Amino acid sequence: MTEAVGEGIPTGDKLVLRGLKFHGYHGVKPEEKTLGQKFVIDVDAWMDLRKAGKSDDLSVTLSYTAIYRIVKEVVEGQSQNLLESVAQKITSKIFTNHPQISAVRVQVQKPHVAVQGSIDYLGVEIIRYRSIDAPN
Repeated sequence: MTEAVGEGIPTGDKLVLRGLKFHGYHGVKPEEKTLGQKFVIDVDAWMDLRKAGKSDDLSVTLSYTAIYRIVKEVVEGQSQNLLESVAQKITSKIFTNHPQISAVRVQVQKPHVAVQGSIDYLGVEIIRYRSIDAPN
């Protein structure tokens, strides 16, 4: 199956979206709320892709654009204080809108952070399982 709860990262088929870039207003500092900043999002969404692979039919899978739209709506939407909240909102909306998804990994990156030293980004990564975090 596609869910290895308690083992860490889920296994099996997944949709992969990398490097989604948006301007948002998340953070605890006043300038983050008013000026905003760039956020980079990575998403893995686990679901069974066997039928789509065999049929070559989009109607039996999930378009990447459906997940992209959710990420865009959350990141460009209502301001959150914490990146953890941004990531949680993304996973919650994915589970709500797409029941075929069994697990989601979301990484939220802030590439422009005022810290001493050279960095690529700071951020959070969460993994959520439908069976635990969004049971029927």
